[in-house]
Amino acid sequence: MKNICVVGVGYVGIITAACFADLGNKVVALDIDQEKIADLKNGKMPIYEPGLKELIDRNVEANRIRFTHSYEEGLKDAEFAFIAVGTPSGVDGEADLQYVASAARSIADHINEGLIIINKSTVPVGTGDWVSDIVREQNPDAGDFAVVSCPEFLREGSAISDFMQPHRIVIGSLDEDAADKVAQLHLPLRAPIVVTDLRTAEMIKYASNAFLATKISFINEIANICEDLGADVLEVSNGMGYDARIGSSFLNAGIGYGGSCFPKDVKALAYMAEEKGRHPQLLNSVMEINTGRRAMAVDQIKSLLDCDNLSGKTIGMLGLSFKPNTDDMRDAPSVTIANLLLKEGAVVRAFDPIAMEEAVKQLPGVEMVDSPYKMAKGCDLLMVTTEWNEFQQLDLKRIKKAMKQAILFDGRNIYDPVKIKQLGFRYRGVGRGYNGR
Repeated sequence: MKNICVVGVGYVGIITAACFADLGNKVVALDIDQEKIADLKNGKMPIYEPGLKELIDRNVEANRIRFTHSYEEGLKDAEFAFIAVGTPSGVDGEADLQYVASAARSIADHINEGLIIINKSTVPVGTGDWVSDIVREQNPDAGDFAVVSCPEFLREGSAISDFMQPHRIVIGSLDEDAADKVAQLHLPLRAPIVVTDLRTAEMIKYASNAFLATKISFINEIANICEDLGADVLEVSNGMGYDARIGSSFLNAGIGYGGSCFPKDVKALAYMAEEKGRHPQLLNSVMEINTGRRAMAVDQIKSLLDCDNLSGKTIGMLGLSFKPNTDDMRDAPSVTIANLLLKEGAVVRAFDPIAMEEAVKQLPGVEMVDSPYKMAKGCDLLMVTTEWNEFQQLDLKRIKKAMKQAILFDGRNIYDPVKIKQLGFRYRGVGRGYNGR
């Protein structure tokens, strides 16, 4: 059993804290946002993630996790301090490290001898060295401490299983003893452990996310070509995926990626490259293709409705979160598309199983309804923007009956075009060739 402090109770932080507690450690989850801490003490989660509340409740009852806004309390007896704060995009795409710097200074003020500070947040290459300098400058009497990089690889919606059953653990440090202690902390996860230097570990995270984003933009580019040539991108990606060199994951054509990681991490990596005089042509293309998918979706809606503008048209959106099983609306394609539709003069209605509360804040011009059937009433077109499983179980006959025009734009390719057309819908998917036109 180890004593662990996790700084930040956002997505990464609360998952890290809960999972390490469930592995039998004593964990203090710390955040300067007193409202979040008060909510956690009252059993209210800061995010939606399947299984998180049950995990937290179990470990609170077992006295393995507690919550505080005090660094003094959080770091008392701590052997490891994880920094898991936000690193949003700056004006030029660079990672904003103000919260990392603030956490590092506060840790320095209450540091224990031999503390291992672990950067869990996704941070630019070189941040580990920078954090070490901040701690030493803030507290010249800090004594022995180490800074280690241990980037997270969590997917929203499956973050707990990703933490508990990881593909690999990446640890970066020039301090062999500190790296070994962090490795020992992760041994119960029984995953391959990659030990390298700080900067290489930081780069592994950026390179991984950029590659996955590239796969998504690649298949969306292929989908565009499929539409022009009459091929079906679902069958193309399926055929490609059997090749072990390619793999089937992240080859799902649609309206593009969003969320808190891929958009900002690709931007940040491109920014780092440009700062060093490089021309990140591939990364820029990945971002351009992804952004273009959103505007293209609006053009396709106008084409389906056979109109130059959408004034007087009612569009229903099935799904708002950037992916299923989360309430995260950060850089969700639905937000961009909804705002473009509103700008075109459309009336926009939307339904999401989880993200409605957050969506109200970001989309005040969109009418939120509490069921997909209410949303469909009087709609000229229905668009699938998030691939929630429950949308595949809808009574589409009932949906069709409620709509003004039976037009379905499947932005996530969750439906079988043949079956949808048999129900009487005019259907369009993404890159579906003969079947989806």
